[in-house]
Amino acid sequence: MLLFAVHPVANDATHKITPVTTSVAVIPVRFNSARLPGKPLADIAGQTMIEHVYRRAERANSVDRVIVATDDSRIADVVSNFGGNVCLTRSDHLSGSDRLAEVAESLTCDIIVNIQGDEPLLNPLLIDAVLGRLLIDPSAPIATARCAITDQSEFNNPNVVKVVVNSAEDALYFSRSPIPHQQDEATRSNNIFGFKHIGLYAYRRSVLLELGKLSPTALEQTERLEQLRALQYGYRITTVETDDNPIGVDTAEDLDEVRRLVLTGVNE
Repeated sequence: MLLFAVHPVANDATHKITPVTTSVAVIPVRFNSARLPGKPLADIAGQTMIEHVYRRAERANSVDRVIVATDDSRIADVVSNFGGNVCLTRSDHLSGSDRLAEVAESLTCDIIVNIQGDEPLLNPLLIDAVLGRLLIDPSAPIATARCAITDQSEFNNPNVVKVVVNSAEDALYFSRSPIPHQQDEATRSNNIFGFKHIGLYAYRRSVLLELGKLSPTALEQTERLEQLRALQYGYRITTVETDDNPIGVDTAEDLDEVRRLVLTGVNE
């Protein structure tokens, strides 16, 4: 069930409305989280986290509509109250992309952007860059983003997903383990240990619908990374390199850091 609300665009928004929607940003969120339950509704400088993410998505030039996809009525109510669009989904989805696929069935757009609901400092220009990769590469079914890792602790952190790419910037593999393996300083270039995967995706709608019908793969379940389903079934994932390194809120410490950055005006 889609619930659309007419709402005023934020003063700094570049969100546009066109007669024919060609791209939709969908933010899949759930209330339960093993490490930080209820984090979509966490307060950050007077706004919930989900509203911060929603407003960031609205500011992307390439996005025609933003929708929050959730199975939780508490989240749905909050989104409706701030004037956002919300889609109530089933509660049995195994991943965010599965939830996206359910929403995609009711949409008529060409491209769907998957925006993580726990990245309230996401740069709207990065959304445009990832979506734009599909526009300039008609053969690419999926696009995502990556940034350089220059810190050893981040490289070794299993909560930071790493990606390795080929010469065409297509993803070869994603892992929570440190990849590629670093034997010594001589194997590093410009003090870069590897690349962090930023969980922002642009899918062609037809591809997303196909992925939603495929069973989870062994690699996807082992690494707990849904994008490996696409790779293991043979879908190409092209990547965009960026200097942005948005903070994903996984812990209470992450939330405190985001609150500090918002209050100091960082990443505006």
